[in-house]
Amino acid sequence: MTTIQQPVVLTTASIEASDEGVVDANVAVVDAMHRELLQSDEISPVALRSYYVDFYLTQSLEGGFAQYVFTSVDRDESDALIREGMAAMGATAHLELFNRTAAAFGGLSEEDSERYLDGGLDEDEVAPDGVRRMEELDGDFEQLLESENITALNAAWLRGQEGLLVLDEEELSTHIEGLVALIPDLAERQAKADVEALEDAPDFEIIIRELCDISGYALQKITMGDPNYLHHGEKTLAWHFSTDHGDFLMVEEDDEAFMINPETEEIVAAVEFEDADGEMIDA
Repeated sequence: MTTIQQPVVLTTASIEASDEGVVDANVAVVDAMHRELLQSDEISPVALRSYYVDFYLTQSLEGGFAQYVFTSVDRDESDALIREGMAAMGATAHLELFNRTAAAFGGLSEEDSERYLDGGLDEDEVAPDGVRRMEELDGDFEQLLESENITALNAAWLRGQEGLLVLDEEELSTHIEGLVALIPDLAERQAKADVEALEDAPDFEIIIRELCDISGYALQKITMGDPNYLHHGEKTLAWHFSTDHGDFLMVEEDDEAFMINPETEEIVAAVEFEDADGEMIDA
């Protein structure tokens, strides 16, 4: 692959859009590149850092720093990219808070870490100092959004990049195809990706893929895990994912798993687990 630094790429539809629209467009472009097996060093470093700053923002808005930790695949990499992105776009207050929050989380005991990641404590329990501190920092994050608009800073940073490419959808596809054509070991990456998809996929992904097969919908992306989703009035881990027919979520209940429309709460598909061999059957 060429060692030339790749430019930020935005779509013509997004360049005059809102700040959120610009940041979302960058996320979509980076996601498209990842799907085509481009690696981090083959993607614009600015685009990648913007992507992870928005990932942190999105997860933190959903469930605080715990949600970010819960959904991060590699904290060492994502923490570094977030810090670098915040510094470059001028989000100094958010960077300072991120550093304090990451340090506070790193200082938690194993027990307090699990309590925090599980969504806190029951009403009749007294929060340990560490958990209470994390909850206070989550509150600081929400307040900070009112004084330092990180999405606006992110969008301005993207728009102001030297060499920015603005492409329509067809041109974007051609651009990504050109980058993919430069990958010297593309066949090996594809073979590895296929094997990993089948053998190394976590249980929740296997279940989601099975539910999508049953529904006839094409899985596009698993977006996040939500440990605080209320299913039948009880906190349940729910996995959110997007398909060519919209967004859905998956929850497990006893020996079944369900694909649910989050807006209507309609069950779109279900699978039942068989204890004998671990296989799934249509419920």
